[in-house]
Amino acid sequence: MPKAELEKVKSDLEKSYQEFREKKLNLNMARGKPSDPQLALSMPMLDELGSSADFHASSGEDCRNYGMPEGLPELREIFAAMMGVPADHVIIGGNSSLNMMFDTVCCGMTHGFSGCEPWGRQRHLKFLCPSPGYDRHFAVTQYFGFELVTVPMAATGPDMDVVERYAESDSSVKGIWCVPKYQNPTGITFSDETVRRFANLKPAAADFRIFWDNAYCVHDLTGTPDRLLNLWDECKKAGTLENVFFFASTSKITFPGSGVAAMAAGDENKKILRERYSFQTIGPDKLNQLRHLKFLKNLDGVKAQMARHRAIIAPKFQTVLNGFEKNLAGKRIAAWSRPNGGYFISIDVLPGCAKRVVSLCAEAGVKLTGAGATFPYGKDPNDSNIRIAPTFPPVSELEQAVALFCVCVQLAAAEKLLRA
Repeated sequence: MPKAELEKVKSDLEKSYQEFREKKLNLNMARGKPSDPQLALSMPMLDELGSSADFHASSGEDCRNYGMPEGLPELREIFAAMMGVPADHVIIGGNSSLNMMFDTVCCGMTHGFSGCEPWGRQRHLKFLCPSPGYDRHFAVTQYFGFELVTVPMAATGPDMDVVERYAESDSSVKGIWCVPKYQNPTGITFSDETVRRFANLKPAAADFRIFWDNAYCVHDLTGTPDRLLNLWDECKKAGTLENVFFFASTSKITFPGSGVAAMAAGDENKKILRERYSFQTIGPDKLNQLRHLKFLKNLDGVKAQMARHRAIIAPKFQTVLNGFEKNLAGKRIAAWSRPNGGYFISIDVLPGCAKRVVSLCAEAGVKLTGAGATFPYGKDPNDSNIRIAPTFPPVSELEQAVALFCVCVQLAAAEKLLRA
């Protein structure tokens, strides 16, 4: 655009922005939280265990008492089907898969894996972080003192040339975070080749571990969902099952704060973790497990529940995408994902503008995830990526938030271009 025309556009955008400020909005698109209507979907689950209910598991054990450290057999089967692993390798935990991931890293720090020295006794530990990615993953390994190594994301998943170069040449690299289906925040599903390359990694460190967080394995948004190749099967073929920990939960299936989490691992890893858990608890919350089992029943029940979620949130994703197409398409100042599932939309604005966009939105009453949050240490080297979480606000509020966001993206771009 000629400078005079660009200045006119900037002036018009400033007027639009001021109009939004005068509305005194108070909207939140910062985190991927289910909305109230989504939470209402699981309210019948709270009635599954009345005072006259049968509290016994199929094995005959009383779920009100100690015991069954690996969880209810039928619920393990549901998680096994969701994760694509054998049920006898599943361990059910509390309400949080992030807690199980944290504890698994902690186990590596204090006791180690594969007969190696515990990570906590080794020097200069590194962990690979595909970025943009999930900030809470990165925060776990940062908490334990790992150096976080950024791995670029491609359309097929993490850049496997970079992953292989680090993992196969540097024994101080101890693992990698992965959200393989509808990745947070890009919505990418790893390609078959990417999954096979993970299965065939030959790490320099015997205690290198892939943290395979399949958080969105059943969270489809369209009638043509992505398909993820089964990593368990590929690792079994390659003889590398001990390289991987698998995780999932019902956090965005039932109640985020009162769901059920699970993990799976190969024989050796599972033995190490089961021993650790035996010192932590005499038995998990089996009443919550039983409540979930009675409500969901089986994998078909999970799919039916997710179809109800989809009916609520798919229009919200479409609202955001429609707003982007209407206001930003063709202007060469932003590019965004169009995910088939998951909880986020990732948008890249002009380099050097993400913080400004987030700040402008906040000043006008719309809270976004902080710019840089999707990168290790909260530092996006290009100051470009922003994670959009469409699920929590109602559509009417989302339309206002997206309209303001698009004004802020354009205004930040105009400011930068006029400074150039």
